[in-house]
Amino acid sequence: MKKFFLILLVSLAFSHQLFSQGTGGTNAKFEYRRLIDLPTAGILEKGFAGVTLDVMPLGVVITRIEVGVVDGFSFGISYGGRNIIGSGDIDWNKWPGVNVRARIIDETPLLPAIAIGFDSQGKGAYNRDLSRYQIKSPGFFVAASKNFELFGYLSVHGVINYSMERDDADKDLNLGVGFEKTIGSKVSFIGEYDFAVNDNTGNALGKGNGYLNFGLRWSVGDGLTLGLDLRDLLNNKRIDGNKADRGIFVEYVKSIF
Repeated sequence: MKKFFLILLVSLAFSHQLFSQGTGGTNAKFEYRRLIDLPTAGILEKGFAGVTLDVMPLGVVITRIEVGVVDGFSFGISYGGRNIIGSGDIDWNKWPGVNVRARIIDETPLLPAIAIGFDSQGKGAYNRDLSRYQIKSPGFFVAASKNFELFGYLSVHGVINYSMERDDADKDLNLGVGFEKTIGSKVSFIGEYDFAVNDNTGNALGKGNGYLNFGLRWSVGDGLTLGLDLRDLLNNKRIDGNKADRGIFVEYVKSIF
């Protein structure tokens, strides 16, 4: 599995067929498939492949590879672990993550785009005692996204999801909302609020405040987007630090056909 991810990363990085814009700003070429941790109704176009990298506290690194298979449908796999950056032994996640999504309604002037999907990749360190990530994976989800012209573009997003990480005895449905606001042609400001109602009872790792996250996305060029994230501004985590933390986001998208 580790060698497979390395080969795909290298092959994408050295491709000669490049594009001039990533996912940030008014000139964005590609849709957001997720804001920071919450999925959106965005989808990867047919014939494109994307690699994303999330670098988080405690040396957590998660790599995701996605492919647009046909119009309106994409799938991907992900993998990572704790202490990848730092010293000492790496604690690899127990299982790779799987994500699939399908666009069932395209956006119109009156209606939002709607997508359904499944994503088993959570964020943060994996807790083996509770068989869950610090921030639960979305699991099964329905997401809606709508774009508006407002000094550039403003996108609003909503999601309902049901995570399969339920060994902490909290099996509720979950809700999330978010936005993206462009700042010029190459930069976007994004934010989201994960209500985390599936992470506030039983042996949950959340305190019931929900997760408030903000980030910046900068389209560097050639299909490459860089980002900075601030997570958990409401200090919802019970373990591994109970304060807001910082992360780095990298995305690269290219045509494979």
